[in-house]
Amino acid sequence: MFVGEPVSDPPRLSNDIAQAARQHRLLTRAVPVVVVCAVSFIAGAAVGSTPAGKETAQRFVDAWAGQDFGAMHAELSDEAAANYPLDEFKAAYSEAQRTATVDSVGAGNANDPDSDVVSVPMTIDTFAFGNVDAELALPMDGDAIAWEPHLAFPGLAAGEQLDRREAVPERAPILTRNDTPLAEGPAAARTSPLGVAAANVAGVIGTPKSLQSEQLVARGFPEDAPTGTSGLERAFNLTLAGQPGGKLLAVAAGKHASGETRVIASGEPTPGEPVHTTIDPALQKAAVTALGERFGGVAVLDADDGSVRALAGIAFSAPQPPGSTFKIITTTAALEADAVRLDDTFPVEISNSAIGREISNAHDSPCGGTFVQSFAESCNTVFAPLGVEVGAERLVRAAELFGFNAPPTLYNDEAIAETNPALSVIPDPLESDVEVGESAIGQGQVLATPLSMASVAQTIANEGERSPTTLVTDPGLGPDGGPVTVTTPEIASTVRELMVEVVKSGTGVAAAVPGVEVAGKTGTAELGPDTPEEGEAPPAEGEEPEQMLDAWFTAFAPAKSPEIAVAVMVVDSEGDGGEVAAPIAQQVLASKLGG
Repeated sequence: MFVGEPVSDPPRLSNDIAQAARQHRLLTRAVPVVVVCAVSFIAGAAVGSTPAGKETAQRFVDAWAGQDFGAMHAELSDEAAANYPLDEFKAAYSEAQRTATVDSVGAGNANDPDSDVVSVPMTIDTFAFGNVDAELALPMDGDAIAWEPHLAFPGLAAGEQLDRREAVPERAPILTRNDTPLAEGPAAARTSPLGVAAANVAGVIGTPKSLQSEQLVARGFPEDAPTGTSGLERAFNLTLAGQPGGKLLAVAAGKHASGETRVIASGEPTPGEPVHTTIDPALQKAAVTALGERFGGVAVLDADDGSVRALAGIAFSAPQPPGSTFKIITTTAALEADAVRLDDTFPVEISNSAIGREISNAHDSPCGGTFVQSFAESCNTVFAPLGVEVGAERLVRAAELFGFNAPPTLYNDEAIAETNPALSVIPDPLESDVEVGESAIGQGQVLATPLSMASVAQTIANEGERSPTTLVTDPGLGPDGGPVTVTTPEIASTVRELMVEVVKSGTGVAAAVPGVEVAGKTGTAELGPDTPEEGEAPPAEGEEPEQMLDAWFTAFAPAKSPEIAVAVMVVDSEGDGGEVAAPIAQQVLASKLGG
């Protein structure tokens, strides 16, 4: 076409020819689109070998194995999550695992989807029913799980839930060092040839409190089954009780297991194992008899290895101010610090204010003289200032070497955690001279048990080495720690001679055993004014009220070849340590050593 030439109209095609041309053009343009779709279909088929639903199922069961119920719930479909909120979802798994006594959950690899279901092999390890191996079939809603309550345990069908029938073995005995039973027979009817003397060590069987009950039910025991609630019965409850067995059942939801059931798994009960103790039956009876009806405690240890030979009353469960028995620790610290010598002399006085407040001697008696005399007569006016001279850090350190501020070494850590025995304590730090001086005479905030003070005596008897106060001999059940060096043999020997003088000529003469040299120390702790009983007249004006007293005595014998160490505490005593506690210790020592 040239410029200036007229434009002519294009020739017109017939209708048939135009229609054919349009179809050709459309078909030609569609070819690339069809090719792209075909490629996409092939790629999609390749990806389908690991669909999102399979990955969802794997994440779900892996989270279950890790007990991460929040992560499990996140994999549910919108409808399932709405029908079963997280709290309800978690409760379903908690109840199923409790019923099945689940110990651990293991998940295999999710299988390729079968229609809208992904199956995963599961291994559930239970306490009572062994291993449960089953396929968990997870229904899928797209790439999410269409969860229902029966999926809380593999092997359940829709509309089923778990139940169980328990089989409980007979409880094993607790035995003394010569295999005399401290407790034997079924849980509901424990007996011992030692009678009530045995219960002080063995403890009692009773109905568990809620937390203990939940723990036992989770192991396969029936609800409210009688179980160990104190003493060794509690400390080693699972060892003694064994492992229940029985049948794990699938039952129709909402119906009792007595209806139609399926057995999912079963296990045989495992008998409990006896617990062997270090208790000496004769000493145990002697300690309980000597304490009698008094509220207090008696602890008896082997002087050589520290093992427990007898426990009576509140021997390690209710710490009280130890009074002057603590002066064994103060003296050890003072000798270590070279703060005192045996021939040092001290003023004879009734009281003084050397620590910043007035400290009086027992019964307002004049006390002093040489250090040997001051120890034998238990002069507070000497030992409170001596504690200040020793210093807060040294005094606390010495007490901790003797076992204060730490759990008693009776048995392994698991049993200690189960029973939570009381600690003997000294404040750390001691903030003032008054606190140091009060602590040095076993008052203030210092608290101790007969067990810990028997251990103090045992340490001196054992040349300054504190042994664990082991109560059980079975491998793995005893304490993990070994002996602790507290002081030198020379200082221990010096303290021993001081303790001998207490029984020979001082406040502890009532502990003397004919023909046996006894090393001991009295203690009398003041707890505050005694409240007059009904009908009693209150103190007259200007008259000091009577003090409530704890009476203490700790000792070992024979002094030069020690066999046993003993400590006695009588709470709210009618007299001081020399009058009340020393005679009790004497009975125990005499029962073993004669006289």
